[in-house]
Amino acid sequence: MSYDISLIPGDGIGPAVVEATLPVLEDAAVAHGFDIETTRYDWGTDRYLADGAMMPEDGLDELRRADAILLGAVGHPDVPDHVTLNGLLLPIRKGFDQSVCKRPAVLFEGVESPLQDYSGGDIDILVFRENTEGEYANVGGREHKGFDNEVAVQSAVFTRRGTERVVRAAFEAASERDGHLTNITKSNAQAHSMVFWDDIVREVSVEYPDVEVERLLVDAASMDFIRRPDEFDVVVCSNLFGDILTDIGAIVTGSMGLAPSANIDPGGDHPALFEPVHGSAFDITGEGVANPLATVLSGSLMFDELGEPAAAEALWDAVAEQLADGDAPRTPDLGGESTTEAVAADLRTRL
Repeated sequence: MSYDISLIPGDGIGPAVVEATLPVLEDAAVAHGFDIETTRYDWGTDRYLADGAMMPEDGLDELRRADAILLGAVGHPDVPDHVTLNGLLLPIRKGFDQSVCKRPAVLFEGVESPLQDYSGGDIDILVFRENTEGEYANVGGREHKGFDNEVAVQSAVFTRRGTERVVRAAFEAASERDGHLTNITKSNAQAHSMVFWDDIVREVSVEYPDVEVERLLVDAASMDFIRRPDEFDVVVCSNLFGDILTDIGAIVTGSMGLAPSANIDPGGDHPALFEPVHGSAFDITGEGVANPLATVLSGSLMFDELGEPAAAEALWDAVAEQLADGDAPRTPDLGGESTTEAVAADLRTRL
């Protein structure tokens, strides 16, 4: 069995973490009886600065042939973020109907949380973020630019199909985990979109009587991610809220360098995209010390989605074993002095 993986290393530390991770993924694949073939696309801000576009017009057609996509990072200090994001990542998510974003936040053994009295295994949160609409729907515009009456309108869009898909995926995960789902909205202030969301959660919950549903407003949830993160299991929320909360989840579990994500079309008609959450991190670009573990864990999510759970588990376990080993190499974000390549090389020996 062979899988075609499209690589988009992207910007900043993206190429470094993708290049370091690729041999690790190849080792795991071979050990579990399958191969991965990769096609690299040098799309990103360098292309934008040279040609005026983050990717070619037929970019989605190129990617459509792949079994999965592995992305490094998007973003550049010399280009506004809305340009880079809307030029590459969002078109892929929306064009491939990747309406479900899965983001685990796990406190691994051997990793120090900035929160007092939490140790390995105490925090294990799986966030389901709606990924193609909500507050990030590009609906609106600006009028009267430069005048005193200039106005900007940005409209959030919530469809029954989009909301129900991510809510159902979250319930399925909760039923397979600890049977607890937290629904996070802001329905006290957003009486149309968020009440609509709450209604759909209530409707779907009838199909999952064994799942306990907790409801939180996003401001309370932000506090509780810090105050009681050990009490969360599966979380479901809109695009914007999920974006913010998963950054909190990454930090309370030790580092943005440990945060993976999966962008999935639940219908299975398009390839899924996997990426570390950490971004392009231009402050350390070129220094060789970026943490590759979020990309490796994203590779684990990728193998699981491709139907290779043994390889996925092997990758996840290798990361967990390395982090629990006090003598293993660590990058500076985890308090160490090791390089990206040293961390990846150590993982290969553990595999």
